[in-house]
Amino acid sequence: MKTESKLQKLLDSGHFAVTAEIGPPKHASAHGIRHHAHMLKDYVDATNITDCQTAIVRLSSIASAVHILDCGLEPIVQMTCRDRNRIAIQSDLLGAYSLGVRNLLCLSGDHQKFGNEPSAKNVYDIDSIQLIYLMRRMRDEKLFFSGEPIKEHEPRFFIGAVANPFADPFEFRVARLEKKVEAGAEFIQTQCIFDMERFERFMEMVRERGIHERVHILAGVTPLKSWRAAKYLQTSVSGMIVPDDIVERLKKAEDPKREGIEICIEQIKHIRNIPGVHGVHIMAIAWEEVVPEIVERSGLFPRPKVE
Repeated sequence: MKTESKLQKLLDSGHFAVTAEIGPPKHASAHGIRHHAHMLKDYVDATNITDCQTAIVRLSSIASAVHILDCGLEPIVQMTCRDRNRIAIQSDLLGAYSLGVRNLLCLSGDHQKFGNEPSAKNVYDIDSIQLIYLMRRMRDEKLFFSGEPIKEHEPRFFIGAVANPFADPFEFRVARLEKKVEAGAEFIQTQCIFDMERFERFMEMVRERGIHERVHILAGVTPLKSWRAAKYLQTSVSGMIVPDDIVERLKKAEDPKREGIEICIEQIKHIRNIPGVHGVHIMAIAWEEVVPEIVERSGLFPRPKVE
């Protein structure tokens, strides 16, 4: 189903896509968001706007998307199931579409105990796979979640989801990905990848099921600033695998930040040669200014244009 999403047009045309991520601030100013959007707009095809990531109160993802659109960059709005019931989800997404948002990423959301409001009540009225299915039905069948018809102007989002190739049990990760694709996901962004061998095994299973022919897969990468950051991901983040050789390489580097950029560029060049991968998703956490260099040196600049 075609939408007005430029990201969909680019992927459907066979181009290797590049997306990035902008985290809204813990205050009411859009200055930082707009600064990053202007910096990234010529180097990426679209950017995620996180929805209170790690369950920390932040500026609204939808409000942030409007600022980013105004800067000439296409946003991908994240919508978590943690904070809203189905009435609020539908209302917010109708509003987002009316404001020009055309890309949607459906997520469960981190549990509130990890954020700055640990005593908040979560919602989870529906889960992420149900959200994917219901948003696809809202677009294609013109139905609210309840089944009531939408008489006109249904929201026509390009619908995405996330996948973690590294969580255990490993063998079930592709089955869960396929559930999301069958529910209606049209593009997938993965957790950040450091263990290339394991990701290649994951993609082998994806290709065995023909999933790569039914959905656009964007592999996640993250430039690391230090060996301590790598060690933290290795030891403290569930479902994340960082090989020891990356930790040691950063530890021995004279300039760890520069080494982190070099590792990320090497990873992207490797990922581009893996069959079934349709793009990269660069998550430069609080380090957005390095994305242009990474894109250029990975051979992904200039970005293709679509009508």
